[in-house]
Amino acid sequence: MNNGLGTVDEMDLILVRHGQPDWTPGLIARNDPDLTDVGHEQAKRVAHRLGAVEPFDELWASPMTRAMQTAAPVASEVDIEPEVYPWLREIQNPPSWEGSPAEEIEKALREAHFRTMEEMWDGLPGGESFRAFHRRVVTGLEETLAIHGILPMHGEHRHLWEVVDPGMRVIIVAHAGTNAVVLGRLLGLEPVPWEWDRFRQPHSGVSRLTMDRISTGWGFSLRQLGDVSHLEESMITE
Repeated sequence: MNNGLGTVDEMDLILVRHGQPDWTPGLIARNDPDLTDVGHEQAKRVAHRLGAVEPFDELWASPMTRAMQTAAPVASEVDIEPEVYPWLREIQNPPSWEGSPAEEIEKALREAHFRTMEEMWDGLPGGESFRAFHRRVVTGLEETLAIHGILPMHGEHRHLWEVVDPGMRVIIVAHAGTNAVVLGRLLGLEPVPWEWDRFRQPHSGVSRLTMDRISTGWGFSLRQLGDVSHLEESMITE
């Protein structure tokens, strides 16, 4: 069966965005929401898709509720216990948003796109700055890859990696922002504080990176971005 997810003789890094979250139950904002009914169904469908292309070696997940609820059916389908990494958390909203009226949060998010560049790097007032978020994700990613024998090269080969096991296959269940930062780092791109828009991923979307031998090292290649072929059109949400 061809699911567009590669073969077992090449390294695969599969990035899955969580299912649709219920951000404003009762029109009250939540910073760590549960999935909606649609989100749970999206999670089941992406899990079934991934379960059809075994084997995978590891499953990494964000500890946030929406990611854990998405990872649960994936773990069942691929028969791997998730490894939960705090560095995979989404950028942190201002704590004051919790319990606020939904219309206030929606207004703040609309206005966020029209801030100055410096303000965008600083993040939302009271929340995690994009600088801190990017540093957290990249540091955690590189430390975790190093444990698995995948180390960044430097100098003229700074976009390449030293790899012990090029056949490793990993699923990451996380968030639009987290996954976007991972993609940008592994593809050797300069960070921007709108990574969410640079790499658009619908809920339960599947992105895939493979590794290819290049010069004296290995380079990551983007083969899929936010693919939702496991969903009916009416179930696609962003």
